Amino acid sequence: MPERSGDGVCEQFVRNIARRTSRRSLLSRLGAVLVAAPVFPLLPVSRAGAQSTDRPQTDFDRNAQTEDPNRCDYWRHCAIDGIICGCCGGGPHTCPPGSEPSPTAWVGTCLNPDDGRHYLIAYRDCCGKGICTPTGADCWCNETDRDLPVYRPQSNNDIIWCFGNSSMAYHCSTAAIVGVAG
Repeated sequence: MPERSGDGVCEQFVRNIARRTSRRSLLSRLGAVLVAAPVFPLLPVSRAGAQSTDRPQTDFDRNAQTEDPNRCDYWRHCAIDGIICGCCGGGPHTCPPGSEPSPTAWVGTCLNPDDGRHYLIAYRDCCGKGICTPTGADCWCNETDRDLPVYRPQSNNDIIWCFGNSSMAYHCSTAAIVGVAG
């Protein structure tokens, strides 16, 4: 028996399909698939595993405090990288006078130990002034809790987020609560 090439096998397969189906039935089936395909993601699927609220606690979660927002272990600072604006004349979610918030932010999901709920936190760099030099050693933070690589920039804290401002000079970082996560 002679050995058949890949082209021969494909040709034979297509000829068999052509013998058993008409063009009209093939086009109607193809049309049905094209119409139904966009609806497929809307079908009900059990997402019980994805909805789990029991996230494993990280070291930061276990040691977080809720009293002093000008310390790196404050619960909102689980993914902050930089100088806390509260140490520079600003607040947890406001920039110090003379600086302006970046138009973009990175995000983190932090656990509030007081109520046991996770919150979505938007971290914004304050730009336009030279870097703040606070006296407290606990104002310089580099928390990497759930930090993601640079190819997911919205969750990466190693980027200076001052692009889009009048000045790229970094001053400090804020941590504003966006809402309850999940």
